[in-house]
Amino acid sequence: MQYSNPITNEPGLTNEWMNRPAIISGCPPGLEYLTQLDKVKVEQLVSLVEAFTGFERNNKYVLRNANNEQFLYAFEDTDTCMRICCGNQRGFKFHIVDNLKQEVMVISREFKCCAGCCWCAGCCMCCSFEVTVEAPPGNLIGTIQQKGSFWKANYDILDETGNVILKIEGPCCIWDGPCCPCDNEFKLLTSDGMAQIGNIAKEYAGFTKECCTMADKFSISFPMDLSVKAKGKFLLKSDFFKVLSHSQIH
Repeated sequence: MQYSNPITNEPGLTNEWMNRPAIISGCPPGLEYLTQLDKVKVEQLVSLVEAFTGFERNNKYVLRNANNEQFLYAFEDTDTCMRICCGNQRGFKFHIVDNLKQEVMVISREFKCCAGCCWCAGCCMCCSFEVTVEAPPGNLIGTIQQKGSFWKANYDILDETGNVILKIEGPCCIWDGPCCPCDNEFKLLTSDGMAQIGNIAKEYAGFTKECCTMADKFSISFPMDLSVKAKGKFLLKSDFFKVLSHSQIH
C-alpha cells in the first residue's frame, strides 16, 4: 500500500534521505536499508496538541541511520477510544513506510484486558502480550512475546515458524521524566540468553523537552551480519517501547 501523506520530520528540521539500496533476493521489499546498518536512531515526533493538552495522540516516529539520514517512518493507527480508555494496555497497529511512501511493514498487538503484568505473563498466553510483525504487509515474518518474570521485562523474538531466535531483557525499573537523566537500556541477547549482542536505549532528551512533551528518542545497535528479518523485529521494539514496556510496570 502507498500513502499520499507527506513523510515529514520534526518542524524546523531538514530531511536528509538515505539512498535506497538495490533489491536483494530473499530480503522483504523495503528492508534492504537494514543490510547496511548496525545502528539506528529512532525519534518520536513532537505533537503540540499532546504537549499542551496532555491528550495522547497516535505516535509517529522517524528512523535514521548513524549519519542522521532518514530511511523509514512509522505511525500508529489506534482509535481514540482505545487510547483514552486503555492507555498503554491498548491494542495497536503500526504502519512502517519508506521514503517512497511505500508500506513495507506492519506490527500489531491485540488488546488483552488481563495482560501486561510480568508476574502473570508466564502463566498463560491470555496474560501475555504478543506482537505480530509482517513484512511486507500480509506476510508474517515473526512475533515478539512477553515472558514471565519477577521484576524485569522479558521478551522472546520468534521467527515465522515459532522458533526463538533472540531474547530481549529490560532494566529492573524504567525511570522516565525530566528528573530522570539516566538512559533505559533493553538488551538484545542470543536465543539462549547467555550473550548480549545489541541493545535499545531510551535517551534523555533534556529537562525542558522531557517536561513539556512526551516525545522520546532511542538508539539501537545490533550486529551488522544479523538477518534482516531479525533486525526488523528488534528495530520495531523501540517503536512501541512506550506502549509495550511501560504497560508492564504501570
